[in-house]
Amino acid sequence: MSHILIAEDDTNIREGLVDTLELEGYKITSCSNGKEALEKLKEKDFDLVLLDVMMPELNGFDVCKEFRQTNDQTPVIFLTAKGEEIDKVLGLEFGADDYMTKPFGIRELVARIKAALRRCQTQTSQNIDAQATFQFGEATIYRRKYQGEHKGVNFELSSKEMELLKTFYQHPEETLSRHDLLMMVWENEYGDYSRTLDQYIAKIRKKISADTIKTVHGVGYRYEPTK
Repeated sequence: MSHILIAEDDTNIREGLVDTLELEGYKITSCSNGKEALEKLKEKDFDLVLLDVMMPELNGFDVCKEFRQTNDQTPVIFLTAKGEEIDKVLGLEFGADDYMTKPFGIRELVARIKAALRRCQTQTSQNIDAQATFQFGEATIYRRKYQGEHKGVNFELSSKEMELLKTFYQHPEETLSRHDLLMMVWENEYGDYSRTLDQYIAKIRKKISADTIKTVHGVGYRYEPTK
């Protein structure tokens, strides 16, 4: 479940966005001014940020500018009543990924949010593929060797085990259904049969900490990075 921060000072717009995006399956945190938005961005990680430009305390441009000093990956979409080209250019120069001018169609906004999240996930996947190693909980995964190490014990990884680890790594603290995992890792090669997936999860748990991949009964699994 992707977590979205909405920073919008208009109560009706903010509450409408919260209701709509929650129905779309997103986890939502909202606030009404730029100062509060920046504080929340420093407190926790979000998958996407919706920023109104004209807000009290700090405007959206200033929030984005400061946020981009420490985070250049999380998608940011500006929401504003201004439509002049100079404002759009300024927003993009401050690091925004997209720009919606009020009044906007909610379906278009949802489509742009989905597109931005897909681009971010693709970039994350490419970044992982470029890495020789990555941390998965307390284990070190050697991607190119298809090997890992956990508390001094080395282990081998099959191609599907590696793909599962990469998929979980790309979706930390997000519950992934069995169907989603089969589609992402096996591309539906095994249809809706989840027995194969469960067997692979069991193999991975024997190699790393069993608590790292949680079972969500009746749904699927969730990767919980070591705090």
